[in-house]
Amino acid sequence: MKRRTLLKLAALPLALSALRPAFAGAIAPLTGLRARVRPGDRGWPSASSWAGLRRSVTGKLSKLEPFFAACQAGQTSPACTTALAHLANTFEIGDQPALTQTSGWIDAWTSQPSAYALAAANTADVVAAVNFARTHKLRLVVKGGGHSYQGTSDAPDSLLVWTRRMNEVHLHEAFVAQGCADAPQPAVSMGAGAMWMDAYDAVTTRGGRYVQGGGCTTVGVAGLVQSGGFSNFSKNYGTAAAGLLEAEVVTADGLVRIANACTNPDLFWALKGGGGGSVGVITRLTLRTRELPATFGAVFFKVKALSASAYRELIARLVAFYASALFNPHWGEQICFNADSVDVSLVFQGLSQQQADAVWAPLLDWLRARPEYIVDKPYQSLALPARHFWDAEFFRKNAPGYMVPDGRPGAPPHHALWKGDLEQAGWYIHGYQSAWMPASLLDTERQAALAEAIFRGSRLWQLGFHFNKGLAGAPAAEIAAARDTAMHPGALDAFALLIIAGGEGPQFPGMPGSGPDRAHARNRARQIGKAMDEMLTVAPGAGAYVSESDYFQRDWQTAFWGSNYRRLAQIKQKYDPQGLFFVHHGVGSERWSSDGFTPAKAASNT
Repeated sequence: MKRRTLLKLAALPLALSALRPAFAGAIAPLTGLRARVRPGDRGWPSASSWAGLRRSVTGKLSKLEPFFAACQAGQTSPACTTALAHLANTFEIGDQPALTQTSGWIDAWTSQPSAYALAAANTADVVAAVNFARTHKLRLVVKGGGHSYQGTSDAPDSLLVWTRRMNEVHLHEAFVAQGCADAPQPAVSMGAGAMWMDAYDAVTTRGGRYVQGGGCTTVGVAGLVQSGGFSNFSKNYGTAAAGLLEAEVVTADGLVRIANACTNPDLFWALKGGGGGSVGVITRLTLRTRELPATFGAVFFKVKALSASAYRELIARLVAFYASALFNPHWGEQICFNADSVDVSLVFQGLSQQQADAVWAPLLDWLRARPEYIVDKPYQSLALPARHFWDAEFFRKNAPGYMVPDGRPGAPPHHALWKGDLEQAGWYIHGYQSAWMPASLLDTERQAALAEAIFRGSRLWQLGFHFNKGLAGAPAAEIAAARDTAMHPGALDAFALLIIAGGEGPQFPGMPGSGPDRAHARNRARQIGKAMDEMLTVAPGAGAYVSESDYFQRDWQTAFWGSNYRRLAQIKQKYDPQGLFFVHHGVGSERWSSDGFTPAKAASNT
């Protein structure tokens, strides 16, 4: 459903000195941190040490090489052709430890494999990797789904803990978190490597219930929960993080801890939206499940304005229409504003197709009566039993083309993704910015200012309003649950997450071709930044969503977590005082150089 086809690029990465003084007391003094080692350094593990680790995990350790090394011998070589073919399937990309679902970001990072990968099959394997990395002062990377736009799913010269094989899914009729005395409730437990399609197949298609997860079916369960977690229907069901009941976590000391509301509650809170890869490695997590509504459905159409004045009027009409008719738990997904057109791709829950059509009838009648608008893509609606929303076989039989199966021999039959998500396979980012848009902008007296900002911004770049990624308008209980997570409080008061982004096809190192046109990419990034600047005139100081944000985000501690950052930093210090877990712009990363190898104090003296 084109969830991520909407894809700023600041001039320079965040300087270490830019850490806001408000957080100074939350970050421990830079003492005791020790630089990590790289291959060739004196402290790099010996061959016998690596062999010992391989034996301890029964052979699950492998040395990684650049994925497209075979293409150096020629683009038409069989090995190169085979390697390139992997990029056509996001499931297949995810099955390669040397690849990531995003191939890089101009002037930011490029996908490069870790030195070694440990394909963990159980918690003991993760413990072995954590202990080995800590003992040998290695850069440690954790990858499940590998969808990180920020480049946190790999790092050169590192040890990768790859959890994709830990993908079991188990349903509970009556789950009670360890150490708690709560009433039993339906839930689902999943391994850290499970994808959301695995969860939806078990919970919804076969189990007849709902679990709040991600929209892209190949996204990893653990990473999404740790970032917050929005999907098509978050306006009704809240965030994935708020639905977390319990997690099993390997912390930096190699201990396996249970985290829930009653046991290690501080760690539990940090896992709920505090960002992935900062306080430990999740090995298993349990989420509550819900009753399904009768139906899920969708509405699509695109309309073009024939003049600037007509486009201004269209934007104003849509803003008012959203505020009066769509700002409620039934509706999610996005409306995109282009230079002179609007593309509607919305989903709904709990309505019949006739009820959904009735909601849209007044606006469609208004459009049809005005010759200054052309409908580029006719209005289309559909509704289906909610149980079949992620049912690959149902779509194959009844609506071919909406979902694309993993066509490899032996692939699980339920493995499929939305057709629009194919565009993100290996994509290379030019710029990507997001902002929580406060619901106060929908007040009658502020709608005109919002509409004018949209008009100005859309002249520079496509603006995507993801309504399901702001919780304003959701049920009070879901907002209260999300308030007890580490996410930026601004998400609770936002009617939408604005995403302004752009990129191109795969640009993995070693691929045939001349590589990205850097001047062109940088120019596009500047345009994205200008468009966001226009929108921030009506939402100054708006926060951003940690997993869908600018790599060069200024003041990222405040932008991603707001007032919650101080508490997150304290929890990080408690469970990982030596900073074993490092990700770009993750909690505590200001203590390190940009690549995570050198303590910040030492880095600033070089």
